[in-house]
Amino acid sequence: MKNKAPDVTTKFKRYLMLEKSLAANTVEAYMSDLKKLTDFIKASGTDMLSASYHDLQEFAATLNDVGIHPRSQMRIISGIRGFFRFLVLDGYLEKDPSELLSSPKPGRHIPEVLSLEEIDMMVSAIDASTAEGQRNKAIIETLYGCGLRVSELCNLHLSDLMLDDEYIKVTGKGNKQRLVPISHKAIEEINAYTPYRDKIKIRPGEEDFLFLSKWGKRISRITVFRFIKDLAAATGIKKAISPHTFRHSFATHMLEGGANLRAIQCMLGHECISTTEIYAHMNTRTLRNEILEHHPRNRADGDSQSS
Repeated sequence: MKNKAPDVTTKFKRYLMLEKSLAANTVEAYMSDLKKLTDFIKASGTDMLSASYHDLQEFAATLNDVGIHPRSQMRIISGIRGFFRFLVLDGYLEKDPSELLSSPKPGRHIPEVLSLEEIDMMVSAIDASTAEGQRNKAIIETLYGCGLRVSELCNLHLSDLMLDDEYIKVTGKGNKQRLVPISHKAIEEINAYTPYRDKIKIRPGEEDFLFLSKWGKRISRITVFRFIKDLAAATGIKKAISPHTFRHSFATHMLEGGANLRAIQCMLGHECISTTEIYAHMNTRTLRNEILEHHPRNRADGDSQSS
């Protein structure tokens, strides 16, 4: 077996280009998918040449966990198998750890994912000159900007907001709390909603909830579901969407933008398949950098600022 190489992924890319004669776009797609695994394995404190079948199985399970479509999962896993076959063929490994790695069944239902253009269409269709409209705009940007469950959004408190530091504190399943970075656009819309909120006559005991109904109570899941359904219909979007669609869109867009898969897990509040200590290495600064670099809303802000 060869000594460990400093960058076997570069050698694999050269192999695809020169020996397999693949088109440049195909090679880049392979390398983009492989980087998802490389980052995942690196975050575990190991390297690609030491990756086990268990590591690969966990990676595959996580792709499913964040809502990646089965066809995309199949493509990614196929590329991974090709990479490890290359490592065995070229003498870097004696045994292929991906040999028994299974692909998902393409018939399994995966929730719809909205494109960035479709999200922009929905946001643009809201009349933000009204209290309800600005609230709804802030809700969509928060759902999409933070990847929240609708129950987490409805239970957000003013005291959970750390907007100057670009974080919110989220209480998820089992009352487990996590810090989630928040996109610049979501902060902007929450700040625009605050003056409207201040004019609402709030029911006793509801004062600390961020998103309120016109009757001064915390907003309900049904209300969020209904206005999102109505908004999709008004903009001509035919997909079967719900508040959860924005959570899946968040995860998909972050992953497609190159975000670390483990960071996405942390932000979504998912438990790991095999261990509860998988996130120990992920500090809040790391998560914030991930969302600032890879979330489409922040990339769009950065592009506009630089032009």
